[in-house]
Amino acid sequence: MTTPHATFPHGDHDHRACIRSALNDAELICKARGLRLTPIRRRVLELIWRSHRPSGAYELLEQITADGHKPSPPTVYRALEFLLLHGLIHRITSRNAYVGCSAPGDEHMAQIFICEACGMAVEQADASLNQRIRRNADELEFEIHEQTVEITGLCPQCVADHAET
Repeated sequence: MTTPHATFPHGDHDHRACIRSALNDAELICKARGLRLTPIRRRVLELIWRSHRPSGAYELLEQITADGHKPSPPTVYRALEFLLLHGLIHRITSRNAYVGCSAPGDEHMAQIFICEACGMAVEQADASLNQRIRRNADELEFEIHEQTVEITGLCPQCVADHAET
């Protein structure tokens, strides 16, 4: 799978559309697999998609607590584990944080581009890069369990902002 049209969101980007799409996809995937998208799982996924910035577990816990709920950290971690297991989110190891998956339900290895200035993150899934990684793993007789490539730099808006200063 290749996602050639993924771009960094502009300032006028409607996150609500992303949230609606992510929740709809999650509901369809869960229904097809006989899984439950519980209210806490749904809320965690919604919060992850609210800004296109990686979200940490404790940040999510704070948001849910601000909603008037009092979940324990293990409750949020279990929701994150469920969302990861079923391909609805990706973990950004370097930041101990999570981002929404732009192609849930499609088995793929993600490349996450993370802006060092504003924190925005965008997913790509380059099939040729994934094939190369799998081929290298096969040559090493290495069994891949999880793979996400993290690329840091500056998004177009931050490059433009930096050029103006």
